[in-house]
Amino acid sequence: MSKQNVKVDVKDLNLWYANNHALHDINIDLYENKITALIGASGCGKSTFLRCLNRMNDLVASAKIKGNVVIDKKNIYDKDVDVVSVRKRIGMVFQQPNPFPKSIYENVAYAPLKHGIVKKGKACDALVEESLHGAGIWDEVKDKLHAPGTSLSGGQQQRLCIARTIAVRPDVILMDEPTSALDPISTEKIEALMLELKKKYTIITVTHNMQQAARVADYTAFFHLGQLIEYDETETIFVNPKEKKTEDYITGRFG
Repeated sequence: MSKQNVKVDVKDLNLWYANNHALHDINIDLYENKITALIGASGCGKSTFLRCLNRMNDLVASAKIKGNVVIDKKNIYDKDVDVVSVRKRIGMVFQQPNPFPKSIYENVAYAPLKHGIVKKGKACDALVEESLHGAGIWDEVKDKLHAPGTSLSGGQQQRLCIARTIAVRPDVILMDEPTSALDPISTEKIEALMLELKKKYTIITVTHNMQQAARVADYTAFFHLGQLIEYDETETIFVNPKEKKTEDYITGRFG
């Protein structure tokens, strides 16, 4: 693989849910300002892996994690690491759009105000506008910022959630099947947005949609039964995979 700046360096990552060994010895370098797609059949560990990257699995009582996730030379699982600061630097966009039951403006302003990134007033107004612009939704909502976020369409809600994520100025954005609940037109908008966002952010996305991975991802990682089978530039994975399992999955022999 070509030499890029490594943003996230995962070493010997293992995860158990109680006695179920869900991730086995994952080693992967995720590159700065690139989109990496995680593909594989349901239950293969891709969403579990994604949630290791911002310590979301800490919220699962039975989860036990060993290994290192190093972001900008710091292991996020070190004892002295503040989980809240990890989740601020590593934003997450979920499968189902989940705006807060607040206005569009408050959805975006809530976390920056809480984290002390801005104070109320003009600075906050500017950050809200910048974030909504960044998520490609400003023109659609600028005249109704005080309407509830939940009043938007599904695709707009997902872009609002992306605006909310980038408002705290993260380094990395995790996306867990961000378009699987959306129609084709909304999906196209989110994909175009991802390509725009990678200029500023490192993006790691889980997708069931192989065509989507081929369209947007610079790199693709194929997971199978909790193992990372193959990881390479997307074109290589789709055109010339090295592993038979990867080829079988991509050509639809299983999945």
